Amino acid sequence: MNNVKGFTLVELMIVVAIIGIVGAIALPSYNKFMLHSHRADDGKVHLAKIIDRQERFYLQNNIYTTDFGVAGLNISPTSPDSLYTFAITLAGVPAGQAYNVVATAVGTQVNDVDCATLTISSTGQKSATPGTGGDATKCW
Repeated sequence: MNNVKGFTLVELMIVVAIIGIVGAIALPSYNKFMLHSHRADDGKVHLAKIIDRQERFYLQNNIYTTDFGVAGLNISPTSPDSLYTFAITLAGVPAGQAYNVVATAVGTQVNDVDCATLTISSTGQKSATPGTGGDATKCW
């Protein structure tokens, strides 16, 4: 009697097909989760740091600034992983008594269609602009 142990080619191909199907289902969900986590880690955290620096600058100078450099906020205008760029616009009467900070997704983060931009004002008002087919209500 000849007892051969192992897998047949058909069994192996079935396993490969099952792994492929599971991977095809799981990969888009994983990518969406990664975009969402980068939005929180890179975008929102850096926004909070900019707001903190703005308030500190205001306490010392009685005016807000758009300067990211050493003389201003001393913080980078891009997020640590370079997934967002930040811009500050001043508002208020007189000028410089209010601000808006806008975080714009760049690089691979542009695939986050729900939140192409995140905006927060000096009064704490938050808004977002969705990308094509996105839903901005999911941003904050």
